[in-house]
Amino acid sequence: MFELSTLTTYVAVVLGLFLIPGPAVLLVLTRTLQGGRKTGVLTGLGIASGDFVHALAAAVGLSALLMTSALAFNTVKLIGAGYLIYLGIKALREPPADPALPKVPPVSAAKAFWQAIPAEVLNPKTALFFLAFLPQFVHPERGSTFLQFTLLGLIFVVLSAVYTTLIVISIRPLGKIVKRIRWLGRWQGKIIGSIFIALGLKVATQHR
Repeated sequence: MFELSTLTTYVAVVLGLFLIPGPAVLLVLTRTLQGGRKTGVLTGLGIASGDFVHALAAAVGLSALLMTSALAFNTVKLIGAGYLIYLGIKALREPPADPALPKVPPVSAAKAFWQAIPAEVLNPKTALFFLAFLPQFVHPERGSTFLQFTLLGLIFVVLSAVYTTLIVISIRPLGKIVKRIRWLGRWQGKIIGSIFIALGLKVATQHR
């Protein structure tokens, strides 16, 4: 259903996205420092669950759009390409993010999981990312678009869960890296911004 090159590019961009510290990563770090590894892992799983909700919503909505109008679907892809280019330019121009951990009250591991889900589901940037990002890797001629959307979403969710779990496990050595996020973020933003722009340009100029 998916070519190896397509999956490789998809995984590479998703991993690149994870490398830019955002609210989700900082929340996982904070919960881990507050409640230990179990709380941190469950927070990461809650975030991954929220991502799956976004992926499923994108799969249902965009698959239905494709069945209704190929022109509308192509329009969404072009808008998505523009959004990816916008993300790339924004990443290139933004200063390094503040590495300070957010202030959140301590909670139990179970509560941390359930709180992380709506926090991610209600994140509009995540919704926009899924709507703009997933269509770039879906090709109707290769089978069910709903299945393709769902599989790509599941890959994202699994990678997200694995990534946050690794962060929790390596929390001590990661502490030194967190202190240098401002320096690292400057270079990561340039790299990821370039990837997004290249992907957006590729999508905007390709022929279906």
